Amino acid sequence: MITKELYLYDGNPDVRLTTYCLDSPELMAVGPRPAVLVLPGGGYFSCSDREAEPVALAFATMGYHAFVLRYSVYDPKGSVFPDITKDIPLKEACQHPRPVREVGMAMRLIRDHAEAWKVDADRIAVCGFSAGGHNAAMYGAYWNTDLVTEGKFEPIRPAALILGYPLIDYVLMRDLLKTAAPMDQAFFRQSNRAFLGGREDDAKLDEVSPARHVTKDFPPTFLFATTTDTMVPPQHSLALAMALQNAKIPYELHLYEGGPHGLSLADQASATSEWETEPRVAGWIQDAKTWLLKRFAIRLPKEPAWIAMAQGEKQ
Repeated sequence: MITKELYLYDGNPDVRLTTYCLDSPELMAVGPRPAVLVLPGGGYFSCSDREAEPVALAFATMGYHAFVLRYSVYDPKGSVFPDITKDIPLKEACQHPRPVREVGMAMRLIRDHAEAWKVDADRIAVCGFSAGGHNAAMYGAYWNTDLVTEGKFEPIRPAALILGYPLIDYVLMRDLLKTAAPMDQAFFRQSNRAFLGGREDDAKLDEVSPARHVTKDFPPTFLFATTTDTMVPPQHSLALAMALQNAKIPYELHLYEGGPHGLSLADQASATSEWETEPRVAGWIQDAKTWLLKRFAIRLPKEPAWIAMAQGEKQ
């Protein structure tokens, strides 16, 4: 496996792309393989380790190359959330639209190295969780617009999206928070300061709500969430599913009956406590694997190379 870290900005190791590329000559003999770009969550405060390498390795076991993007967040070195009971100072460097533009930068890096890493550049999925799921959905909505490309490069369409308990609609969230627990209200008030610089006018909230910007160019999407998630309620996933249905975009939605927010793989591979495990929800990765096969099936020959060689020798 080729594991490298590539910085998106010179001299800034906090915003980086980590590669998990398959490197077996025997396996790679069949040609380039699809890839999955993973975006961890963390409320735009930080990037969760639990939703990074463990997820990348899960996709690698499916035979795909995997990548993890640590995009611009409020505290890239933070392992805990800030004090959300008071307003955090504003930091322009991590505010919208920088995170989604960095997804575009990461996609370009993968495409630029596609030949060396043996990546099928036309089959790259983006997988995100929570805020990372929002970032992935934003890329799905805006990948071919100046919001992402700034008019400087050719857009790169993701072949698919995989979204875990994503925040999808900031307008909807504003309404849902009216009856939310005080700590959830405080969390999103500070998360909005980190991501939006405190701007919460209707136009800005609409712009960062990908469910409101689904077009024919939105990629096929796999969604999963739980019905008991109080931090990012399942209405977000339902809103995107409805928008995809109306736009006739292929999608699959899995709503599991129980489980908190932030489960990642929902098993011990990504857990730091029992609270972060839920056997039923852990099935999402197998469901995603089956769903991806429709689009990412590796083009395999009918017989192993050694059989063809042996038959050739007999002749």
